[in-house]
Amino acid sequence: MIVADGLVLSFDGIRPVLDHLSLRVASREVVSIVGPSGVGKSSLLMCLCGLLAPDAGLIEVDGKSVTGASHRERDRIRRERFGFVFQSGELVPELTILENVSLPLRLLGTGHRDGEACAQQALDGLGIGDLGRRMPTDVSGGELQRAAIARALIHRPTVVLADEPTGALDDESSTVVLDLLVGHARDSGAAVVLVTHDRSLADRTDRVLALRGGSLAA
Repeated sequence: MIVADGLVLSFDGIRPVLDHLSLRVASREVVSIVGPSGVGKSSLLMCLCGLLAPDAGLIEVDGKSVTGASHRERDRIRRERFGFVFQSGELVPELTILENVSLPLRLLGTGHRDGEACAQQALDGLGIGDLGRRMPTDVSGGELQRAAIARALIHRPTVVLADEPTGALDDESSTVVLDLLVGHARDSGAAVVLVTHDRSLADRTDRVLALRGGSLAA
């Protein structure tokens, strides 16, 4: 589903953040990546989705080249095939929860009414259907993260990238978030790559890889 081979990335031209790193994540697989702050975990996610161009190496998603694509094509691949979950939800503060969740569909050309109907269904499925007309600042951290997951999954992406999605949550909310990501992978066939500092959370995923010295190791 997602293949990265020989990724090299350096910000100073001397010390590589990624040093011939390779990664393969299959359909329905949830892989967690652990490691200390500053080691390059978020940079790896940015490379995988085409937001950051590696100095060398190749990346493919569902058989389509990310590193070999034009800027416009990378944007299209990102919109259609990737879902993103961040530590603090990162919802657009000026939009309601419902508008935030429907945003990926609107970017793909879905009409306003149909997009919000799908978003409401997604929120109902996560048990927060009554929050759709509220603003992001008016809900709890756990509710906000559920909404962020609804937004990330609403267009049924091929790959979900989650960067510390439970870092600001309590244990109960963290469990809910992980269960939602795993459930999506199993149900839709998506590949999920999860960056976390929480080893107990990582141990509940299919594989745990540690990023050290620019490379991944089990």
